[in-house]
Amino acid sequence: MTRDASRVRTRLAAMADADPERRRFGSDHHDYRLRPPLAEETIRAFEHRHGVQLPSSYRSFLADVADGGAGPDYGVVGLTEVLDEEDAIHGVREDDLRPGVLAMPFTGHGPHPVAGSLVIAEGGCGMWSRLVVTGPNAGEVWHDDPDWGGLTPGPDFRDWYGAWLAPAEDT
Repeated sequence: MTRDASRVRTRLAAMADADPERRRFGSDHHDYRLRPPLAEETIRAFEHRHGVQLPSSYRSFLADVADGGAGPDYGVVGLTEVLDEEDAIHGVREDDLRPGVLAMPFTGHGPHPVAGSLVIAEGGCGMWSRLVVTGPNAGEVWHDDPDWGGLTPGPDFRDWYGAWLAPAEDT
């Protein structure tokens, strides 16, 4: 297990112990649990199928830490996770994974503002966290709130996830 994986698992155990009633937003959904990491072949197959190279910070998370699970909002959606058709995120994720969409250059504006990005977390009420996969902002997690502000830039995936792991006063 890598240092990052060990650090994440240790911090998640502490977070779960400090929040036994699962009061922190989204914790009742992800329960501070991670899905197993992905094999390199699985990640490469996804990249080949969609004509992209996943950003290194996200890619290493998938291979060394987890294919989603505990994380910001309702948790990180796994790259290989099968989503319930009833969930709001299902349709958005399906749109992101249509042939050619993920490989399009991400611009954050214009006729296809979210092309080249992948929804990786749901914040509820139509809000999403999107990992930018293509272009100069690749690796950043942008906040997508169509009703209140649209797309706003965010930090690199590692920093985004790390900020969520950071100790909080209120759990």
